[in-house]
Amino acid sequence: MKRKQMLWSTCLMILILSLAVSACGKNDLEADSDQDKPAEQTELQYEGESLLVYSGAGLSKAMDAVAAAFEEKYGANLQMNYAGCAQLLGQMEVNKTGDVFVGGSLNDADIALKKGFTDDTVNLVYHIPAIAVPKGNPAGIKTLADMAKPGVKLVLGDAESNAIGKKGEKIFEKNGLTEAIHANVTARDATVNEIVTHIGLKQGDAGLVWEDNGVGASDIEIITIPEEQNVIDQVPVCVLNFSEKKELAQLLVDFMCSDEGKAIFIEYGFKPL
Repeated sequence: MKRKQMLWSTCLMILILSLAVSACGKNDLEADSDQDKPAEQTELQYEGESLLVYSGAGLSKAMDAVAAAFEEKYGANLQMNYAGCAQLLGQMEVNKTGDVFVGGSLNDADIALKKGFTDDTVNLVYHIPAIAVPKGNPAGIKTLADMAKPGVKLVLGDAESNAIGKKGEKIFEKNGLTEAIHANVTARDATVNEIVTHIGLKQGDAGLVWEDNGVGASDIEIITIPEEQNVIDQVPVCVLNFSEKKELAQLLVDFMCSDEGKAIFIEYGFKPL
């Protein structure tokens, strides 16, 4: 009887030890398996937050790419408001809302400063005026002087409401072409994007746009203006004083000014300062 009890006790001990070894092995395997799993992505710092960004319409391609990269990196969504800069500045004056302003010219920065919308601006990249013609250049436009020839149909920007329209007036005055150019204007558009569209549809022989507007455009050609004839501008950006998210707004400005941000602008045809 005692022998049977001893035998059962031995079997029981063997069974307990086997189960313990098996459990340890399983735990070790699970631990190894957990180590092999990729680390879960940490929550983005500004996940679920958003910024209202006012931006000149001609910058929309680059700014859309900036918005996507910024959201991927920080989690914050950029609500983009694109329009002519004069219109955007007017909206800011009335609404007193928004977080960041990206202008089409240094003049836009000056206005924002004078009106107290911001206390400081920083310049990102050069903004270079150029001539746009329909694909194939049917009117044979090669220079600013060609735009002033009788019978040429021009589509220009509104000289009061957008950066390229204002810049065009300075360029034509610099080259003594103002009167002849004005005689050839068939339409003035509120944004440079509209000029690009109308020229692409051959509703004009030429127009004044920015060099970067030619990037990815299949229905227009860009003709560069010699530097001595041109009036080159810069793209300013600033945090708005009425922003309630100044830390996040400044992070966006810093991102655009970083090598990563500037690389996006360069990809879309802008030249670095």
